[in-house]
Amino acid sequence: MRLPSAHGPLDALERLRAPNVDALRFHDLYRKSEYVVETADGWSLVITRYQPRRQDFHQPLWMEPLLLVHGFSQNRHAWTSGEFVKNLLFFGIDIHILELRGHGKSSIARQRRRAARRGTPPPEDLDYGWNVDSYFAGDLPAAVAAVKRKTGRDRIFYCGHSMGGMLGYGYAGENPDDLAGLITIGSAAELGKGFGLLRFLCLFEPAVGHFADAVLATYNAEQQARHARARLRAGLSSLLGRQPRRPIEPPQQASMPAVPMDRIFRAVDWLLGAAERRSIWAHASRGMRWLSNPSRTEAERFRWLLRNGGEREPRAVVSQFARWIRNEEMKCYRTGYDFKEGYARIAIPTAIIFGDMDPLATLDSTQRVYHDAKSEYLLWRPVKGNSHIELTMGHDIRQICYDIKNLIEYARSHESVSPSLPRVH
Repeated sequence: MRLPSAHGPLDALERLRAPNVDALRFHDLYRKSEYVVETADGWSLVITRYQPRRQDFHQPLWMEPLLLVHGFSQNRHAWTSGEFVKNLLFFGIDIHILELRGHGKSSIARQRRRAARRGTPPPEDLDYGWNVDSYFAGDLPAAVAAVKRKTGRDRIFYCGHSMGGMLGYGYAGENPDDLAGLITIGSAAELGKGFGLLRFLCLFEPAVGHFADAVLATYNAEQQARHARARLRAGLSSLLGRQPRRPIEPPQQASMPAVPMDRIFRAVDWLLGAAERRSIWAHASRGMRWLSNPSRTEAERFRWLLRNGGEREPRAVVSQFARWIRNEEMKCYRTGYDFKEGYARIAIPTAIIFGDMDPLATLDSTQRVYHDAKSEYLLWRPVKGNSHIELTMGHDIRQICYDIKNLIEYARSHESVSPSLPRVH
């Protein structure tokens, strides 16, 4: 179902009167709100909605619903640190930004507050016990269903960056009737392909994990031994009629269920700030080009994203990605669904966008979905001079947003003849 445009037919002169998006104030383009999505396994996820305001110029995609899903260790700021959302609102798109479990406003602290308020237990995997399967089988179905309910649509558009796009590949193949179109930005279809160093490092991921656990276990055993010795000394002192100098504190148990990407990003921000103050920004930022090309984004926007857009990511998520790379597979182990086998089931309009300097999503690592998908509308395009991060907040987001506009316009004009495949059970 599609709602009618907010505007009637306009003649050529009226269309020419539409201002440049740079001339508009961002806050004049939307009404912002939030709503909560409940997953089947007990998480409360937050979706931030940017609902477009009616303007006095033509908005060709008025109220077309688009779900944005961020990537690994990110949150909603991946989409809002630049002008990505603003450029989409210019077309009249109704934007819904999902924050996956444990990220941003869908935080662990929020789940604890909700559980205390309701008098119910928190989710079983609350302490960073989830993995990629949890995002795919838990968060995405709940979010897509919620956006459909909120907008009254039978199908919505989906746009994911990095991990969010990889999840989108799987969802579009498994649930062909839920989405009207798919856009992936910097998202590998065969994770690790063409990135030899990453594949090499993933061979050692299990050993590194076991080593870290052994170090933590040794530390915790030493803390327990210190605590036992302190209690023994206190007992002997009590027998001799002496008072202990200070109360005995319980042993501090160390654990590392998550990779502290938030702290890592803030440390990188501090280092880049120090480099900028010493006028060596250009040299220091060269080492970041595998993640972001400084010539294609503003330094302050990038550093703001490092400070505010990073989240802790469970070790189980990292381990699942490493397993995918080692085994050359992309699967939901919980349900057995194979993403790669599902690429041939993708028949909706699809755009695969990646940076030509991005080692994570390359020509090699994205080509399989391009070749396997059955979509009549299938865009496969590198963005010149871009790496990974600036695809959603750099200088070239306008052309990416026009790619999204073109896909949605095509899907709207061809929705009555879009192929439909049976749903996977």
